[in-house]
Amino acid sequence: MNTILKYFPDLNPTQIDQLSQLGALYADWNSKINVISRKDIDNIYVRHVLHSMSLAKIFQFKDGSKVMDLGTGGGFPGIPLAILFPNVDFLLVDSIGKKVRVTEEVARAVGLKNVRTQQIRAEELKEKFDFVVTRAVAVLPQLVRWTHRVISDKHQHGTPNGIWALKGIDRAKEEAKALGNNAYTEIYPMKELFEEEFFETKCIVYAQK
Repeated sequence: MNTILKYFPDLNPTQIDQLSQLGALYADWNSKINVISRKDIDNIYVRHVLHSMSLAKIFQFKDGSKVMDLGTGGGFPGIPLAILFPNVDFLLVDSIGKKVRVTEEVARAVGLKNVRTQQIRAEELKEKFDFVVTRAVAVLPQLVRWTHRVISDKHQHGTPNGIWALKGIDRAKEEAKALGNNAYTEIYPMKELFEEEFFETKCIVYAQK
């Protein structure tokens, strides 16, 4: 948690309490259902929690907006972001039931009222969202195909509605090119946000099409 507080010193007591609970909760659930690699569970606050929170360093969701976490895989990046943005509605989806169950139980345990979960594929959703967030789920062209129907045409942020994806930076550049000239993308290297070695090869990609 010290690393989290180093980069997010303005967290309120509720947010600090909620984030502080995540380490033990995921360690417990991971002993029953493997949702995080064994080597990462001891580094959960840097490799999963802070990694998920990185988006808040460059973008702020407005109160009342709707965000879908596609392929949440146990709650990342959705749960840390939901803690940071308590007045934003988050739907965390995954096609694997056991991962959805872990996500739901963790969200309930820390008292998140702004998180819903669903076992479903993105292309089956009927809802509309301002943004889709995702981490290590699919290449950008595939993400655009999966989500273009669920991204709302009504924009309420300065940045148009679209996708925020956490990716490896080398791969992200290739995937952005693969989207073609009709797509707009921005790439934010995480090494400019955090000093830990883990973030040297990581980035945040914004894609709008």
